[in-house]
Amino acid sequence: MPQASAGLLLFRVIDGTAEVLIGHPGGPFWARKDDGAWSIPKGEFDGSEQAWPAARREFAEEVGLAVPEGPRIDFPPLRQPSGKIITAFAVEADLDVTDAVSNTFEIEWPRGSGRLRQYPELDRVQWFPVGQARVKLLKGQRPLLDQLMQQLAGRAVE
Repeated sequence: MPQASAGLLLFRVIDGTAEVLIGHPGGPFWARKDDGAWSIPKGEFDGSEQAWPAARREFAEEVGLAVPEGPRIDFPPLRQPSGKIITAFAVEADLDVTDAVSNTFEIEWPRGSGRLRQYPELDRVQWFPVGQARVKLLKGQRPLLDQLMQQLAGRAVE
């Protein structure tokens, strides 16, 4: 059975432009990568947890802020190139991310050195217009932007 991940795509509309909140992964592997490296806040969950609570938990862990209240959009599950399945949701909210702080993970770095180091899961989160987010996001997550824009089609946003 493929790994399951749940995530949350926060969005806002400012002067007719849709913007999304995405995060840049922390750690040495991602340090010099930008375009095609960003992700929605998400993480793995198992059969003991439902996707929506898992998405809310992962957002709070990776962004360090509670998920804003608001109606949610449920996206169909999305298979990633790795085979992982992402169940994603969108919520409209204008969240101030000035104080965003991600939880951390520990890895041996440099590999084989015997030294364990801690890195944030997301080293930064930022609002991007959807067009720019399409360049920043991992390729496998870009269909979420198309699905979001389909949901917003009646609102005259770009």
